[in-house]
Amino acid sequence: MRNQVREMRTLRGLSQGQLATAMNVSRQTINSIEQHRYTPSLPLAMALARFFEMPVEEMFHADH
Repeated sequence: MRNQVREMRTLRGLSQGQLATAMNVSRQTINSIEQHRYTPSLPLAMALARFFEMPVEEMFHADH
């Protein structure tokens, strides 16, 4: 599953650690999501989309 997490995070000038703190997860979790090695749970995906003020469908999309 592809996502826009890295792009949105860098646009906001946030480090992985800062985003992780805001999401109450580890920096490693954010890194894994950005590297497409980990698909977040639905609550975390929704929290990330809400944090970046975009629809979850735009933040995360299936690889086709």
